Amino acid sequence: MPSEAEIVFYHAPQSRAVIVHWMLEEVGAPYRMHLLNLKKGEHKEPAYLAVNPMGKVPALAHGDVVVTEAAAICAYLADAFPEAGLAPPVGDRRRGTYFRWLLFGPGCLEPAVTDRMFDRPASPPGALGYGSFDLMLAVVAKAVERGPYLLGDQFTAADVVLGAGLQWGMMTKAIPERPEIVAYGRRLHERPALQRVYAKDAELVAAVGQ
Repeated sequence: MPSEAEIVFYHAPQSRAVIVHWMLEEVGAPYRMHLLNLKKGEHKEPAYLAVNPMGKVPALAHGDVVVTEAAAICAYLADAFPEAGLAPPVGDRRRGTYFRWLLFGPGCLEPAVTDRMFDRPASPPGALGYGSFDLMLAVVAKAVERGPYLLGDQFTAADVVLGAGLQWGMMTKAIPERPEIVAYGRRLHERPALQRVYAKDAELVAAVGQ
């Protein structure tokens, strides 16, 4: 898929779509935002279900390619726009570490945080992809303490996905403010792309009333 093909970003403020919004701002390529009002159920209407049958945001169309799931979209964009430097190139051994943390976000961090937020009954650690909340958090803290980013000096899509999850977890108080994670969050917050996303999302919330 040529990188110059039109990008359409299906977005709703204060949702997982913020992850992709941040990634798009880091990529720097032009995109068109298609805003969905979740309160009005626009994400469940036939027109959008044709894009994402799950009826969830985010989704992204790049020419005739449609990608859903935030981590998958971020991985796709990093490879579609290599000039942005948001992923180690194919053949680079660091790519294994990159994918490890890129998928740790939706695979371990998010389910652990949501289980804690909704006070779900504890399951045997062997039955949970993340083992236990405390173990998951300790592993993440060790990964980010070296800094500045998960792959050292290179900021990647893995930082977008995992970093967004950590910031959401701390905002909801589901993740305790461990010094290593707070410091990592501050480094991410300093990125101009993320500051633009926060400002735009506040405007969108005011506009659509979500």
